[in-house]
Amino acid sequence: MRIDEQWTDTSATLPRIIHPTRKSVSPVMQRILIADDNRQIVSVLSEYAKKEGFEAVCVYDGEDALETAKTSNFDMILLDVMMPGTDGFAVCKAIRKASTVPIIMITARGEDFERIMGLDNGADDYIVKPFSPAEVMARVRAVLRRLGSGNDLSYGGLTVSLSKFTAHIDNHPILLTKKEIELLYTLASNRDKVFSREKLLDNLWGYDYLGDARTVDTHIKRLRAKLSALPHPDWEIQTVWGAGYKFDTTAGGKV
Repeated sequence: MRIDEQWTDTSATLPRIIHPTRKSVSPVMQRILIADDNRQIVSVLSEYAKKEGFEAVCVYDGEDALETAKTSNFDMILLDVMMPGTDGFAVCKAIRKASTVPIIMITARGEDFERIMGLDNGADDYIVKPFSPAEVMARVRAVLRRLGSGNDLSYGGLTVSLSKFTAHIDNHPILLTKKEIELLYTLASNRDKVFSREKLLDNLWGYDYLGDARTVDTHIKRLRAKLSALPHPDWEIQTVWGAGYKFDTTAGGKV
C-alpha cells in the first residue's frame, strides 16, 4: 500500500516483547518524532512506527518540530520538507547545530537539488512521496544500524548506551549495573518528565514484580551516589515529593 492510498488497516496488534524471566516487562522504547503537515501521513507513519516498537511523537509544522526536538530526546526524526512556517530544511539545519539525532527528510518532489540541500543541511537520508510506510520503516532501521545510534543518548556531558550498557560523564566511565543503566536511560530520555515509583517499577521490573516501590528508591539512591563522583551541573535526578522522580535540567536543582 502506498502512503497516498486509502488507509484502512490501523487495527494490527503491536508486537509484544517478552522478558526472559517475567511475563510482561515493558522495554525501554526508542522514540521517533514525525513532523508533517499532512495528518493522514502522520497517522499512518505513527501506526507503523508503533508496530516497530517506537514511541511516536507527532507534530504538524516546523516551529513545533523544532521546539519538540529541542526539549525532548529522540532516536529518529522523520521531517517533511514543505511544512507551514519554518520549512524542513531550516528545521534540520537548526537541529544539527545542537544534536546528532538521525534525520530522514520527506518530500513530495524528487529533484536532485532538494536531495542535495537536505543532505547538506545534515539529513541522513531522503525519501520521496508517494512511498510505502513499510519502506520508511526499513529506511529508519537502516539509518539506525548505519549510525549505531539506536538506544543511545547524550545530554549535558552524559552519554548512555543501552546497546552497550555503558554510561559516561564527560567521557569518564561510570560503573553502573544493568538496571541502573535502564533507570538512568528512562529518566534522561524523558527530560523533566516526572515518573512515579509505580510507573518506573512497571516499566523496568514488570507489573508482576513481587517487591515494592522502595526498590526504586534504593536504585535511585545508588545511582545518585555513583553519578555524584563527577560534576554534572546541567542536570540532576530530582525527587518530586509526592510524585516520583525526574531528570531535571534546571541547573542547581536540589535532589
